[in-house]
Amino acid sequence: MEVPTKPSSCISKWQCSSTKSKIVQNFNPICQAVQKLTLKGKFVITLNQKKSIPGKFISVQIYSGTEVDPNTGKGWLSEKAYFKECGSKKHHHDEVDDTQIKIKTYKIKLHVDANFGIPRAFVIQNKNSKKFYLLSASIETCTNRIIHFDCNSWIYPIKKTKFDRLFFSNRCYVPSQTPRALLELRNEELDQLRGDGMGERKEWDRIYDYDYYNVLGDPDKGSEHFRPVLGGSRLYPYPRRVRTGRKSSSTNFDIYVPSDEMFTPNKLKELKSNSIQAIVQLLPSKTESLHQQSSRNVESFEEILNMLSSNRNQTIEGWIRDNLKKLVPNEDLKEITHAIKENQMHVPIPQNIHENEWAWSDDMEFGRQMLAGTHPVRIQCLMTYPPQNKYGVQSSIKQSTIEQMLEGWTLPQALEQGRIFMLDHHDYLMPYLNRINANGVCAYASRTLLFLRSDGMLKPLTIELSLPGSSLALEIHRIFLPSKQGTQAALWQLAKAHVLANDTFYHLLVSHWLYTHAVVEPFILATKRRLSVMHPIHKILNPHFKDTMHINALTRHTLINSGGILEKILFPGETCMQITCDHYKDWKFIEQGLPSDLLKRGMAVESLDENNPNGIQLLMLDYPYAIDGLEIWAAIKSWVNDFCSFFYKDNDSIVADVELQAWWSEIRSIGHGDKHNDTWWYQMTTLSNLVEAITTLIWIASARHAVINHQKHSHNDNSPTLCRKFVPVEGTVEFGEFLKDPDKFFMKMLPDRFETSLGLALVDLLSKNAYDEMYLLRCQPSHGWIDNEIVQNRFAEFKEELKEIQIRILQRNKDPKLKNRRVPAKIDHNILYPKMPSSGSRRWNHGKRSVL
Repeated sequence: MEVPTKPSSCISKWQCSSTKSKIVQNFNPICQAVQKLTLKGKFVITLNQKKSIPGKFISVQIYSGTEVDPNTGKGWLSEKAYFKECGSKKHHHDEVDDTQIKIKTYKIKLHVDANFGIPRAFVIQNKNSKKFYLLSASIETCTNRIIHFDCNSWIYPIKKTKFDRLFFSNRCYVPSQTPRALLELRNEELDQLRGDGMGERKEWDRIYDYDYYNVLGDPDKGSEHFRPVLGGSRLYPYPRRVRTGRKSSSTNFDIYVPSDEMFTPNKLKELKSNSIQAIVQLLPSKTESLHQQSSRNVESFEEILNMLSSNRNQTIEGWIRDNLKKLVPNEDLKEITHAIKENQMHVPIPQNIHENEWAWSDDMEFGRQMLAGTHPVRIQCLMTYPPQNKYGVQSSIKQSTIEQMLEGWTLPQALEQGRIFMLDHHDYLMPYLNRINANGVCAYASRTLLFLRSDGMLKPLTIELSLPGSSLALEIHRIFLPSKQGTQAALWQLAKAHVLANDTFYHLLVSHWLYTHAVVEPFILATKRRLSVMHPIHKILNPHFKDTMHINALTRHTLINSGGILEKILFPGETCMQITCDHYKDWKFIEQGLPSDLLKRGMAVESLDENNPNGIQLLMLDYPYAIDGLEIWAAIKSWVNDFCSFFYKDNDSIVADVELQAWWSEIRSIGHGDKHNDTWWYQMTTLSNLVEAITTLIWIASARHAVINHQKHSHNDNSPTLCRKFVPVEGTVEFGEFLKDPDKFFMKMLPDRFETSLGLALVDLLSKNAYDEMYLLRCQPSHGWIDNEIVQNRFAEFKEELKEIQIRILQRNKDPKLKNRRVPAKIDHNILYPKMPSSGSRRWNHGKRSVL
């Protein structure tokens, strides 16, 4: 516990210093003279309007963190001080020319009694009519010590919130060590954040409560927009989301997230700009109506490249303008019109395609993408042969079919040596295919087998496409083999397109949405509800949760809702979210860390080497995601271990932490309530379990998310989101059509022009990074992010470790033997660089909390 500073010693230091003038003698004719000390404060805010906020409307009161007011049981509270302007500056984002933020600094000065103690909290009140974003604050004490406050929060007018906003300093305390002056404030703040579970949430609320996914449907639009509630049932288990108290059929974009989870002003502006760019990209050219454009197929791959070109001459026809007026505000419509007139906005051509537009069709690139492409987390080592589903239905791939392609190995030998791999999109799709294929798309379940060559690359062996039979125990299989020319080569390309459509769905809605967004939201809610901002675990986790809840809310509103974008462009359509429920049934938090994930997929085996920090040995020497990722994982875990060990000296201190125990209990029993009976959950009783849990959360939110979401521009593999035709069967009319013009048949099988444009625009929108992105090297917002020099020094060591990892990644990228690190377009595999690109450079490696 912090030892209160003796007032006399503080005064003596001030009296003998050059700052003696800061002591104010307050002579009272009745009482004896009382010595006063002057405290100075600086408050840094971001303005989201052109005019500054008059300081007279903003007041601050400071709480002592060491001396208790006997009348309140809380720290002494100073009188009010009002903002005075101190200076301003503008920050430009290097990738968005017209995006700038105005950062303004205000100062305060107030007098406190000599026995006030050390400031550890303050309350701020906004009597202006506009909100503002408070970045940080600092208070200078009587000994010239600076007390730092990382705020990063919207401050709403008091007439709306009815409460002053409380902030604590960057000093961390576990509950039992909280100074008495702060204890009641700590508990009151948590009570307010939890709310009462009642009422409709307003924009300015800071209430974190749980709810089911009961907002995805919109039955008011018709029965076809009915969607089941996700969460709270055995049939549709799901992680919880933040409660809004709003109707599920709301059609406006006035979504709710707690105000502390909202985007910063600059990110809001950038999101608007990026969204406008996406809208512009979807508008038709002046020579073609929207109806004509959206109803026809893409005729050639060159047409897709033209969609990405900046040379399109576009105008807005009157009827399109009228429709846009219904969708966007007038000022946004003006920006869209200006953007089209100036012809400045376009979706950039992915770097891979820019360098080699046909690289995506190469078989070895098809295999390499599974190790180092946009989705390197699904590939698995095949342990037994043949593959079979849970009903015992075996794959129809014959041993003799693939054994001739194993470069001298027998199949048993290759299996024993871990050389047969599989991209599996079979079992989870089979129960849904009849329903999916009744809606105008043509989908298969797929298994793709690959062989690990001696040069470390994966060679495709065969693709099995399956459809349901007359019962669950019967399936209809088709087998396709690689070929370089002729009819078989064309059929092989069609089969690969179906595999890629499967993988695109899994990538977007399972690996990305479910496993890095939806499952994390309950952890965020529990962290805000049960761990004070002064709690060390809150302190280390909070930067990695940045923007997640706001992104999730937007996703629910526009992407995964009934009739939303993902239902329109992904082949499962209205069954998309139900399929993710099935995957959540199998989700285990203890398998989400990288070593555990690699073991589960058979990509590694356990290692007994005491010098191996991760305890596993990879089967591949050239698996970039795993090789680079394991170094990042080990660095994170070492940092987390040292951080936790500083605050918890033994296991008993973990058990005794009431906030920590309530946090973990709520995650299990409410946030992931549909899995509360599962026995695999860590018991939060040991330091090792705490370290593993925190490391896993940071890994999911940083490195894993960066790989899954933020290399689309550089490594786009031209994956379709759905297919409009089945692979034709010999002897049918469609097969004759295919033989007449295989390339034309291939293009007709792909999504139509509107769906393709929508998918390209969505990828571009999701892949953009804002100026205030969070990176591992900057995952704490300021130098004074924690008021502890030992912890700060260890964090500095962690950053140095990441820089050393970057050097080793660069060295591996230059190794000609590691072929999976260089695509045919000769682009380095650099998604896990722990370094930010230099100012002004094109950031191919995008990342919300990326490892750049």
